[in-house]
Amino acid sequence: MGLGIAIAVGGTPDEELSDAIWVEVHERMGETTIYRIHYEIDVRDGDFPTLIDSRLDADAELAIIAPFDGRNNYLVKGPVTSQQIHFTHGAAGSYVEVMGGDTSVVMDREAKSAAWADGTDSDAVRSILGQYGYAPDVESTQAGHFEEKHTLIQRDSDLRFVRRLARRNGFLFWITCDESGNEMAHFKRPPLDGNPTGNIDINLGTNNIATLDLRWDVDRPTRVASSQLNLNDKSIIDGAVANSPLPPLGASALGDIVTEPRSIHLAAPVDDSGDLQARGEGSLIDSGWFVRATGQTSVQALNAILRANSIVNLRGVGTRHSGKYYVASVRHLIDPSAHTMEFELIRNGWGN
Repeated sequence: MGLGIAIAVGGTPDEELSDAIWVEVHERMGETTIYRIHYEIDVRDGDFPTLIDSRLDADAELAIIAPFDGRNNYLVKGPVTSQQIHFTHGAAGSYVEVMGGDTSVVMDREAKSAAWADGTDSDAVRSILGQYGYAPDVESTQAGHFEEKHTLIQRDSDLRFVRRLARRNGFLFWITCDESGNEMAHFKRPPLDGNPTGNIDINLGTNNIATLDLRWDVDRPTRVASSQLNLNDKSIIDGAVANSPLPPLGASALGDIVTEPRSIHLAAPVDDSGDLQARGEGSLIDSGWFVRATGQTSVQALNAILRANSIVNLRGVGTRHSGKYYVASVRHLIDPSAHTMEFELIRNGWGN
């Protein structure tokens, strides 16, 4: 029956490899997208041809493409990193699971030592991403790192270093592909100003999910108190942040809902208020996601392919919880019967 997707090798769809038993792709905000492809294996000439197939070998580049609405949707593109093999005596029932991730895994293969002077975090990230050929979508950061003060030091792989810079600024780092397979690297705060890519409906005539689990937790920081001594001139660096810089996806943000503020004190070695405030804002962005919803749907039911790091409209859960949500993760499970999507949505506000 087929899976209704294409598996490409080195950019070219391969009909034989596309005839897998099932495929899983798991995309999560700020993380490497990973994939698993399940193949049955058999014996031929005293060997297992699938296990020595160069198309599925170490570092072979695979892409999983889901055609929909007249365009190719690259769920993931990147190298094979491992295989898990199950043998059954006589070969019947034996299988291999081919596993890999998007091309950001390549950025994690070499520990590096580097000094980034007279620039910002985003300047360093742009330079690093240029080494891998990504089209950059890099939001500028505030903090400067100057040689006469404190140089930005890297003692890690490029991937871990970029992710560390993302966390300290309240950013995410992730890779996407356009419909031709061209890659873009995103280094920025969660994009909340876009239009919803679709509607997730329950308790309505247009239902496309059967169940939804939603929880909220307001016992988390709503403001940051922070100050440091400037070691160059002994002045005070003020890094206080009164609220998250992200616009709320509902009528009321966390700080507007709680009866009294929850504060944390942030201490970090910095040279200017821009750096200290960026770290405080990053902390409040992370703590601001106080509403989470999980559920499951399918491409057929939703009439769309749900993607992480996008906005969707949740409807049918009341005036408080209906509205825009950020897609934190999607686990695509594709077999001959359906393309199922297990999702997690997050929100930094409530009310319409």
